[in-house]
Amino acid sequence: MSSSPSFPWQNSSSVSEAQALYPVCLNLAGRLCVIVGGGRVAERKAGGLLAAGAALRLVSPEATDDLRALAGQNKLEWLRKHYDPADLEGAFLVFAATNDSGVQERILVDARAAGLPVNSADSPEDCDFQVPAVVRRGDLLLTVSTSGASPALSALVRRRLEAEFGGEYALLAALLRAARAQVLAAGKDRKDGEILWSRLPVDDLLVLLRGRRFEEARLLLGEALGRDIDLDMEALDKSGKEHP
Repeated sequence: MSSSPSFPWQNSSSVSEAQALYPVCLNLAGRLCVIVGGGRVAERKAGGLLAAGAALRLVSPEATDDLRALAGQNKLEWLRKHYDPADLEGAFLVFAATNDSGVQERILVDARAAGLPVNSADSPEDCDFQVPAVVRRGDLLLTVSTSGASPALSALVRRRLEAEFGGEYALLAALLRAARAQVLAAGKDRKDGEILWSRLPVDDLLVLLRGRRFEEARLLLGEALGRDIDLDMEALDKSGKEHP
């Protein structure tokens, strides 16, 4: 990608690279992402991208056993070769994950020349975007970034989040999604609906869900919303476990 234009209201001396990062969640379903490299870093990138529903192309003469298995299951396209610029054709995102600094630099140059956002595993300062540490609990997505300053700190915070936010949050998110759909389908005024959602007894619901007291949770939610909520809590629980 080309360098960003400057604007008169920007004070470059007071804005660091870390401050300039903009957090965003991307919908990658069906979009092609290209990973150049076949080692453990590429493997981690592939896992996250596939979990997000991305179409995946791997470019590398060799690959880890897990990446080979994914290719054998047709979960990714493996170009078993050395990198060349044509490998980026059709890409939405590019990930440079080789152990060759020269190849890494060529990928950065080629991706930017093609107007493609690129992430370089070994030089966060050269990235157009960075990939945060992630905790998924169903529809709930928690991310942590130190803007490239310390991956170890990101991992530490992620572990703490994993301990704090258990599987009950996946079920709570699924419950609230389904209940919201019912309320909207009933023609509830949007403003009134926002007031209702702001008053939900979330902490009490979490206690009930953590104890698998599903029927009590359903009744409590219905009472808070002033209407009966018709939900199959066991099915929601199963859905949450399938999308941890």
